[in-house]
Amino acid sequence: MRSFFFLTLTLMAALGEVSVIPSRDPNYKLVWADEFDKDGPPDPARWRSETGFARNQELQWYQAENSKCQGGFLVIEARKEPVKNPNFANGSPDWRKNRESAQYTSGSLITIGTNEWHFGRAEIRARFKALPGLWPAIWTTGRGRWPHAGEIDIMEFYQGKILANFVWAGPGGKDHWASSHHSIEDFSKETWDEKFHLWVSEWDQEKITIYLDGKLLTTLIMKDCLNQNGPPVNPFLQPQHFRFDLAVGANGGDPSNTQFPQRFEVDYVRFYQK
Repeated sequence: MRSFFFLTLTLMAALGEVSVIPSRDPNYKLVWADEFDKDGPPDPARWRSETGFARNQELQWYQAENSKCQGGFLVIEARKEPVKNPNFANGSPDWRKNRESAQYTSGSLITIGTNEWHFGRAEIRARFKALPGLWPAIWTTGRGRWPHAGEIDIMEFYQGKILANFVWAGPGGKDHWASSHHSIEDFSKETWDEKFHLWVSEWDQEKITIYLDGKLLTTLIMKDCLNQNGPPVNPFLQPQHFRFDLAVGANGGDPSNTQFPQRFEVDYVRFYQK
């Protein structure tokens, strides 16, 4: 019966009806999940919304009202709408303060408190349109300062590319990146926008692997990622928090020819451990 089930799953995947899931070790057990089944704001016991200008000189102003649970999905919506910057200071060298306003708004969520993990398997099913100016991401960050605490980019998209990245501290404390880039053309670009896609990350003491729709995107060997500034610590031996956001501009490119609003929809996030 089990063999028949997986044969059926494989045939459905070939027909484009389901994402291929890399085989899950039967010793993995579900320890945390958010299915986003209750309409309204994301669970405040699990998620915190970022506010304001955040990083990378992106164009959007993050605000809580752009993230909601609706119809069984987490919906992060980017909108073209002006918002005044309450922190504006004319002539400030800080880009977060020298912009009088933002022309776009969006949402960014981070798990809080004990909603953090290490060593296990993450599965995230999500959908977004691969359009100019958009920069959706599924990522994690560790405890403490960046980049020393580490960053895992399970998914980034911008300018026609899917990326999977790892970040830790290089010489002088600068961010050191181990990145992989994949053309959106490799993932059925003609149907990409309509379908949900499955990202899987498996993480143990030896390596971290990231898959998209069954395709291996990248592998990080754990012994190769020690911080080179301060104690030679591997940040990926410590827990990390999940993050979801939909940025506009910066690496995402010029959004002026993209119609808004645009949505980044997450069906579920599930985390398994042995």
